[in-house]
Amino acid sequence: MSVSQSSAPESPWPVRELNQKVKGWIERLGHVWVEGQITQVSSKRTWKLSYVTLRDVQAEMSVQLTCPTRLVLDAPRPIQPGDRVIVYGKPAFYPGSGQFSLWVTDIRPVGLGELLARIEQLRAALHAEGLFDPRLKRPLPFLPQKIGLVTSRGSAAERDVMSVAHDRWSQVQFRVENTTVQGATAVPEILKALAALEADPDVDVIIVARGGGSVEDLLPFSDEALVRAVSRMTTPVVSAIGHEPDTPLLDNVADLRAATPTDAAKRVVPDVTAELQLIADLRARAGNSLRRWVDRGVQEIAALRSRPVLASPLARIDVLVDELERDVAATRRDILRMVERGEHETAALRAQVAALGPGATLARGYAVVQVQPRDGGPDEVVTTVEQSPPGSQLRIRVADGAITAAAIATKKAD
Repeated sequence: MSVSQSSAPESPWPVRELNQKVKGWIERLGHVWVEGQITQVSSKRTWKLSYVTLRDVQAEMSVQLTCPTRLVLDAPRPIQPGDRVIVYGKPAFYPGSGQFSLWVTDIRPVGLGELLARIEQLRAALHAEGLFDPRLKRPLPFLPQKIGLVTSRGSAAERDVMSVAHDRWSQVQFRVENTTVQGATAVPEILKALAALEADPDVDVIIVARGGGSVEDLLPFSDEALVRAVSRMTTPVVSAIGHEPDTPLLDNVADLRAATPTDAAKRVVPDVTAELQLIADLRARAGNSLRRWVDRGVQEIAALRSRPVLASPLARIDVLVDELERDVAATRRDILRMVERGEHETAALRAQVAALGPGATLARGYAVVQVQPRDGGPDEVVTTVEQSPPGSQLRIRVADGAITAAAIATKKAD
């Protein structure tokens, strides 16, 4: 019969019946093994029963344990808050008070070797997912203006980080989020602090610091939820868990792992005095290099100026002017000689022409007879009588001029 059929507004269950039914349902679970972390222990030697709160290591869930006092006080190592344990018990519901509890008959602390094995198994799984890939590491700012610090209140880690950072650069600012760094509440508080610092745009880098401790004390820094939260952050995270023998998983996923909180402060905040000295040294080296460069330039210029072409820049021009004047004079001499030879040759040719030309013949008494054609063409030298029939107009050239005449008659030679 279902609940809706067995109860109705007309026939409601009394509380005793409800609690008895719930008790019956719960007791059907039988005995179970449960693992968790102890957060609170209420026990006295005079009590027959002790009451323990067991918390899930990865979620905000807990369950109340009821067990014989001897399991808590007579164990080889007394049960304390923060211990990881495995309990064997049977779920129980108390109808009188309406409370649920796990009736425990065996409590076994989780051994160190088992814890380390689980951490290594988780480390391998997260590495296979790529959460530890070096390419995902975010670079730290050279000179952060504000540093987020997650650590316990008033701890040596907090004092070391802040004092070393201020000694290296007095103007650095901090936003400190104090949390518990061990025990059942450590992971939720650290996650809340990281979320607050991630949301602050002024925070340039976050340091998670703790001054060492046992493997059990450092378990929160190997929590899977914390590791995954850090892998999703955009602000660089520095892990400063001062525990060298064993490496918490936070060291693998953080953008930088520091050996101690002091080392984290030194690696996050540069030493301003050293940086100023470095700048001074670089400026001195740059000045010396510049002066040497200028000196080399001056020497090169002096060497260039000592060369003849720069010592007397017009000397080459003077040489060329002298060469040009010599060439001009030689050219003029050659031209004059050519002109004189031409004059001599011309005079000789004129003499030859004069000797061979008609002028000399005319001077001896001869004449040249030319006839003027009737068609107005150029005069023709008369060599036959047929060229000058009677009536032809003649031009007779003698040594000192020309005579115009007309042919009266012609007669051929015998």
